[in-house]
Amino acid sequence: MFIGVLFLSACGSKNQNISESNPLSTEDTYFGLNPPGMEAELLELNNMSQKGWELGGVNAPNMKEFYLISTLETPLRPIVISFRKENRAWKKYEFYDTGGDVLYSKDKYIERTDSGWSAIKSLGAPFDTIPIMRLTASSKGTLVYDEATRDGSGILRYSRLINGKREAPKPFDARINTGKWTAHPFIAPDESYIIWDSEREGGYGDSDMYISFRQLDGSWGAAINFGDKINTDGEDGGGYVTPDGKYLSYCPRCSPPYDRMWVDAKIIETLRPKTEK
Repeated sequence: MFIGVLFLSACGSKNQNISESNPLSTEDTYFGLNPPGMEAELLELNNMSQKGWELGGVNAPNMKEFYLISTLETPLRPIVISFRKENRAWKKYEFYDTGGDVLYSKDKYIERTDSGWSAIKSLGAPFDTIPIMRLTASSKGTLVYDEATRDGSGILRYSRLINGKREAPKPFDARINTGKWTAHPFIAPDESYIIWDSEREGGYGDSDMYISFRQLDGSWGAAINFGDKINTDGEDGGGYVTPDGKYLSYCPRCSPPYDRMWVDAKIIETLRPKTEK
């Protein structure tokens, strides 16, 4: 029923131009909430407006695909929700904004056009053969993604865009790929750091959030635990920084109802080794 209502709305809409409405602007992203300081606070989802859907457009001549601009599911990080009819059923894809003209959803992506967004495209092999949970991209086009496994042995990989060509994915070294349940990466737009979660020796409980800073020689520094101001004795992770670079959001303990916290992104600089500041 929900899909049907959205589809009828899409059919009845008239040439909405995404560049005019600019629904991915962060101007209204925070819904009037008082932003947090250097201590993490609960993100009060229930206080946010439920009028967060905007029709982005309809793709394909047979109207088998349409998309919406939404801030409902991850209110600190605008996304495009796309619905595509596959095997007589509507399949939902969520594309995350990284500040560029290409948005990704695991092994799929869409591109910004003059009238909205393109049809869903595939990254192709080998991305479409890996059970990716999260894929993020830098402004340079570098992709960083994880791998879902049943035993927690998955690792993080990256793929750079060199002279317009996508290189074969490579695994990060042991400074990042150590421990179990290494997942949910976020790479900074300028590639200055990577955030992820993993279960490692010396952590606070199950999975903790970690960060690695880019070194002057281009390598990645040692994994730094976010500490007890962020991590708990439970499973913590799913961290990302808002497109405007102001706030870090993450999931503490990562169990139902999957509440999210947010904190001033300046906390990241407090973790940077003094020799790098």
